[in-house]
Order: sequence, then structure tokens, then C-alpha cells
Amino acid sequence: MKRLMILAGLFLASSFVTRAQGVYTDNVVIVVDASGSMGDKMGRSGMLKIDAAKTAIKEVLRTIPSDTRIGLLVFSTRGKNGWVYPLSERDDSRLLPAIDGLAQGGGTPLGEFMKYGADELLKAREQQYGYGSYRMLIVTDGEAKDTNLVEMYTPEIISRGITMDVIGVDMGSAHTLARKVHSYRAADDPESLTRAIQQVFAEVGRADGSSAEESAFEELAGLPDGMAPAILAGLAVSGNEPIGGRSRQAVTQTQSVAQAPVSVQTSMPASQPQGQGRDWGFLLWVGLIAVYFIAKVLGVNSRN
Repeated sequence: MKRLMILAGLFLASSFVTRAQGVYTDNVVIVVDASGSMGDKMGRSGMLKIDAAKTAIKEVLRTIPSDTRIGLLVFSTRGKNGWVYPLSERDDSRLLPAIDGLAQGGGTPLGEFMKYGADELLKAREQQYGYGSYRMLIVTDGEAKDTNLVEMYTPEIISRGITMDVIGVDMGSAHTLARKVHSYRAADDPESLTRAIQQVFAEVGRADGSSAEESAFEELAGLPDGMAPAILAGLAVSGNEPIGGRSRQAVTQTQSVAQAPVSVQTSMPASQPQGQGRDWGFLLWVGLIAVYFIAKVLGVNSRN
């Protein structure tokens, strides 16, 4: 009987691992600029920028795996709640009409909406025990009005383990974020905009099966030297806490490190963000502890 219970406990522990491995989910929040300038024509195409963005997003979404969780966040000054499709499983009967309903008008509070998108991804990561990929794609045609928030939030978002991609829509020059995020693509016509979004979604997920901590420094390696120190400083206080929730002292320390002439070695192992600690390894330990106590209880009963 004792052996049977121990085997049952081991089976329970292995089931925890199997369940954790089975919940790997790709999560992408698309942050779309709906400011007034998105109503301008895109290059020589004669197509409005906002219409080109809607067409490109819909076309690409039809080609990605159906189990990819999508969120659609639209920023302008017209409304504070920019979620037209909250991050969730795909339901094209709701998602596609939400995309069709996008309309331009207002300003460009990008930093504010970067926080909204990142916070939602962090909630998802907590619910999924860090077992998945978490990405934010920004589609914009202009610089932010709240540049102070963009400067503050960008290294913090990346330090949380969120991949940031930016597409500049028919901009005369590269966006300020071009050298501060994981990838930047310029799109000067509807066709290049579609290709840019396709390229981003082609990178979604982890085809090689590597763990999050193993890939973290690979992502840092592609960033400019000026950004890496700030992100490394942010790792010390990272987790699933909302963006901007750190103390002023921590923010100041991060900014100070970013400004210092430090040479960053990107070949060292990455620290694992706190939000990804509760993964299958954690569940395995829970199962093994349960087995230990079951064995102890059975041992006491057998002596009695």
C-alpha cells in the first residue's frame, strides 16, 4: 500500500509537469496608433494609413496559429480605454469587426498605452506561470506626445521579459524607439506594412524550445549598448508587477546606469525574471514535497 501511494504521488508530480508544459501560449498585444495623422494618405498609394494598417493586420492574422492569444489596443486622446479587443483567445467573429471599426482622431499618448499593453501581458504571464511568449507590437506613424513616459517605460517593459517590436508607418525618419526595442521596421507603403507585420508574427513563439531564461540574453544582445545597462538594472526589480510600479529610487538607479559608460557583456547567463519562476520546475518541487509528506504519513501509520 505504501509503495502504491508513493507511486501515486510521483504520478501526481509528473502530471503537474505535463500540465505546465501543455499551457505554453503565445501572447501578442498589437498597439495601433489612431491619431489624426493616421488619416493621411500613405505614400503614393492613395490609401489612408489607418486603412492600410487595418488591412495588413487582418491579412496577417488569418495566417497565424489560431491558438495565439491576441489583444488589440488603440491609442489616441479620444478615450482612455483603448482596448477594442482585450488580450484573449482569438475569436475572429469579434476580432475582425473590431479591427474594421478602428478610426483615427486625436493625439499620440504612446507611453501611456505602452503601459496598458505591457500590464495586460504581465497579468497573462502570471496566470500562465510564465510558460509562454509575451510580445507587444506597436504600429505608429509619429513620435509620442508623452516622450517622458516612453523613455521611462521602455527599458522597464523589456526588463520584464516582454519583446517589443515597432513599425514606423510612412515616417520621414526612423522613430525614436528604433534603437531602443528588439526590432524596428519602416513601412512606406501598404505592401511593406503587411510584410513588416508578417515578419513580426513569424518570430512569435519559441520554435527551438529553449527556456525563457536561456533566450533572455540573446534578446539583450541585439539591443543598442545604451539600452542594455538600463534593462539589466531593471532585471533586479522585475517581475509581474505593473509597469511604473517601482519606487522612484529604483527608477533613478535604472536611469543612472543607462547614462553611465558601462560595457555590457552579453555572453553571461541571464537572470530569470521573477514572474517566470512559477513554471514546471516549481510545480515539480510541489509534487515531490507532496510525495515526501505522503511517505512520512504512511510510515507513521505503518508503525502504528
